[in-house]
Amino acid sequence: MFFIFAFVTTGNYNNVMVFKYIGFIFTLLWAYTFIRAQGIFGKRAGILFTIFISKISWITFIIACYYGIKNFSFYYALGGIVFSIIAVHLIFSKLTTYIKDKINDDEKLLKKLVPMKYP
Repeated sequence: MFFIFAFVTTGNYNNVMVFKYIGFIFTLLWAYTFIRAQGIFGKRAGILFTIFISKISWITFIIACYYGIKNFSFYYALGGIVFSIIAVHLIFSKLTTYIKDKINDDEKLLKKLVPMKYP
C-alpha cells in the first residue's frame, strides 16, 4: 500500500483521509473482483446473478473511480485504480495456477469446472 505510505510521508493527510482512501481501495478491489469473476460463470448461471455481477459491479467501480478523483488528487486516484486492477489480476492468476497444480489431471479439472459454468 505505497499510496497510504505516501499520504503519511508527505504530511498532507489526516486520519479521516487515510480511512477514506483505504475504503476507496477496498471498494475498487471488491468491485473489480466481481467484474473479473464474471467470466467464470456461464450465461445460464442465473439472470439475477449475471445482472448483479455485470451491471452493479461496473457501476460501483465507475462510481468509486469518480469518488477517488473527486476526493483525492488525480495521481492518488489513478494509483489506487491501477493497484486494484493489478492486484485482482495477480490474485486470479495465482489462484488459477494453484488450482491447476492441485488438480493434475485435466479430465478431473473439467469435471469440476463444467458444472460450475453450466449448472
